[in-house]
Amino acid sequence: MPRNLYYLLIAALVIVLHQLAQTVVYDWIEAHGGQLRVLPFFNLVEVWNPGISFGMFRNLAYGQWILSVVSAVITLVMLGWLWRAHSPWIASALSLIIGGAIGNLIDRVRFGAVADYLDFHAFDYHWPAFNVTDMAICVGVFFLVADGLLKQTSIPAEAQND
Repeated sequence: MPRNLYYLLIAALVIVLHQLAQTVVYDWIEAHGGQLRVLPFFNLVEVWNPGISFGMFRNLAYGQWILSVVSAVITLVMLGWLWRAHSPWIASALSLIIGGAIGNLIDRVRFGAVADYLDFHAFDYHWPAFNVTDMAICVGVFFLVADGLLKQTSIPAEAQND
């Protein structure tokens, strides 16, 4: 299998997992009255986010379409980067980000908002609801940042003598 196809399959897996999770979770939630308590610190909920992270820009005029276009452009840039990536670490990170971005883009175009369903809380702290695609994007960004930091901290011996 060509290397880039493997990474596109990872992105597709993220998209499929989100769509399946969203369908299954929302069916469960509907059957349990709008919220399903799974653990003392974790619920399954139905939240539609018309904005971006933490609901920012939710009241933006034509926000659904503006955010969709921005997301599509960023995804195309990431696909170009993926195609040129030589590191499996970077390619994996990009595939997670691409899958997450496309999964959220599909929701935004289909429903006008992104479906969030994972709800964590502890004591008086309540984290905003999120979804599988959000996790993929965060893990992908973490991999990219870690890669950049690790490359910066490994100084070649020649540079140390300067």
